[in-house]
Amino acid sequence: QVQLVESGGGSVQPGGSLRLSCAASGFTLDYHAIGWFRQAPGKEREGVSFISSSGSSTYYADSVKGRFTISKDNAENTVYLQMNNLKPEDTAVYYCAATPSAGNVYYTRPYYYRYWGRGTQVTVSS
Repeated sequence: QVQLVESGGGSVQPGGSLRLSCAASGFTLDYHAIGWFRQAPGKEREGVSFISSSGSSTYYADSVKGRFTISKDNAENTVYLQMNNLKPEDTAVYYCAATPSAGNVYYTRPYYYRYWGRGTQVTVSS
């Protein structure tokens, strides 16, 4: 069964850090591009960070650039999102998504993605 499971969310104070994990089962991430999206209450889903199947191409939304780092561990079949210097506006449900791909291409729009996880809550508050 194809599945993506996010973990690592939680509640932190502003300035804190979290590392989100996205574990794949039923397929391997070697030939999949990955995206992290988030959705805050009352807001549209927005793209946060993306990585190509090769892992050599990445993209960050301006709002998280310099604070978040995406990485891909094909041996562990897991993608990570390291989030540092968290801000209250980072509060959202974070989703990972995967789609078959090859090479150095990443995809920034949700409709490109075939598989989605159920999300993990991140709350940044003092």
